[in-house]
Amino acid sequence: MSARRTAILEAAARVIAQRGIRGLRVEELAEEAGVSTSLIYYHFRDRAGLLARTLDFINTRAEHYTQPTTDPDTDPRGHLEEMLLLELQDTPAVVENSTAWGELRSTAVFQPELRDQLRTTTDSWNAYTSDLIHRAQQTGRATPDISPDDAADRLTALVEGLSKRWLSGTLTLERARHLLRGAITAELGP
Repeated sequence: MSARRTAILEAAARVIAQRGIRGLRVEELAEEAGVSTSLIYYHFRDRAGLLARTLDFINTRAEHYTQPTTDPDTDPRGHLEEMLLLELQDTPAVVENSTAWGELRSTAVFQPELRDQLRTTTDSWNAYTSDLIHRAQQTGRATPDISPDDAADRLTALVEGLSKRWLSGTLTLERARHLLRGAITAELGP
């Protein structure tokens, strides 16, 4: 990816996190990124293309900052817990990314063209989470009588909900992380 394209996507994520999707104006984005509007249209064709690529960019950034140090082969449950907890970090990059992600997810209610991409991204996250739960069951670190797919859906949905509450100021980060740890124990067993 070119440096200018990356700068545009970084600026788009920042603007979405600060002003929301409705506040994303191509002219203002160009100014924020230090490029011309024609360059934005060259790289992304239209606003919908820009939003789609920004969603990809945000997802890729999240994959980087949620990369656990715990080895999934030796401790799949520890890897899972660390991965989910890394979604809740009080760092500028995570706050910006999580805010923009939540805004894009909310916008998909009104812009159906974002739904397929969000579904694909969510399905991938859920599949990896389900795989970790299944592997934890095989090593005796998760109760065998739960559906890994169902537990994965519940845990990833909870992470998104806790993130929104924390980012909106209705829940402290410490409380959100405490609730997530409790949910992991409730889902997978002690």
